[in-house]
Amino acid sequence: MTAFSLEPAQLAWCAELRTLAAERLRPLADKGEPGHVNRALVAELGDLGLLGRLFTSGALDLCLMRESLAYACTEAETALALQGLGAHPVHAHGTPEQRARWLPRVADGTAIAAFALSEPGAGSDAAALELRAEPEAPRGDRPPAAPALAAAPDGPARWRLTGEKCWISNAPEADFYTVFARTTPGAGARGVTAFLVPADRPGLTGRGIDMLSPHPIGALDFDAVPVTADDVLGEADRGFRVAMGTLNLFRPSVGAFAVGMAQAALDATLAHTAGRDAFGGKLRDLQAVSHQVAEMALRTEAARLMVHAAASAYDADSPDVPRRSAMAKLLATETAQYVVDTAVQLHGARALQRGHLLEHLYREVRAPRVYEGASEVQRGIIAKELYARQEAR
Repeated sequence: MTAFSLEPAQLAWCAELRTLAAERLRPLADKGEPGHVNRALVAELGDLGLLGRLFTSGALDLCLMRESLAYACTEAETALALQGLGAHPVHAHGTPEQRARWLPRVADGTAIAAFALSEPGAGSDAAALELRAEPEAPRGDRPPAAPALAAAPDGPARWRLTGEKCWISNAPEADFYTVFARTTPGAGARGVTAFLVPADRPGLTGRGIDMLSPHPIGALDFDAVPVTADDVLGEADRGFRVAMGTLNLFRPSVGAFAVGMAQAALDATLAHTAGRDAFGGKLRDLQAVSHQVAEMALRTEAARLMVHAAASAYDADSPDVPRRSAMAKLLATETAQYVVDTAVQLHGARALQRGHLLEHLYREVRAPRVYEGASEVQRGIIAKELYARQEAR
């Protein structure tokens, strides 16, 4: 199989997923409360076996799942993706005990996962995060709490987390968090450690943030939250690799999410322009309209191919995964923004009515250009990789 075509079995699976999303997941999504975890929807994803596939499938399968679900039910797609994002570090870097405790529950939809990287002063610049994990001194010698998230040593293999995380999807309702904290001050990306922090740890609290999103997004406050070596994911001071490895996998699939939304907008536009009477004919008869539809289709297919190429590169353990992942996310999310916006324009005022498919997609399509690395960050990654290749010649 090449990166430019799918096998018949894969195409059939995608069609099956779109049907499942429309018939079984969409009704559950409609019953959810915006801003809160839809546990019934997550449980259904588990019953369908889709959450378990997060840990047994490659990057291309992940992209096919996300695109197919997004086409019919963006809420189901996002619920699946957030389970994968929060739990992948446990799957890839967790101890046998961590994996045995959490992964089966994530797979069956009874435990909600979250990926806690962003901070008030470190969103796109993830290496600048300030939540520090500092060893705890004896009780009489403890330093005052640091203002940002700090991992303070508490003995040779114990720390206290103090500070804040924000813009965390599934917060504050997740059951556990993959938390990135600074264990070595001043060391940049080399001084970050990943911790698995259950939501019931003393000192950990959270609050929701009212945002343009149907799923919960919140902030987390850490007040000397205790963690030990048993909570470390991977190695101490190597957590940035855990974060970037996770993002290299999920960035192309964010592109797949975007492609699914773009395809849904394109198909809605084809149906509307073919049936809408205007100026003595159909909208599609106007060259200005038909050319816009052609451009929408062109860009959507180009983005899909780049997503598949990036996912295939990840599955093949290609050395250029960071560049390809960044390209796929950048092109697909920017494309989806264009396609959905154009679809709204061609539909007219009806597309802006609350409850219309395009009104929903118009709200959903904006955030992927920001999260998991904004478009500007992706351009920086691409340029850095290109210059590194040029210098290595």
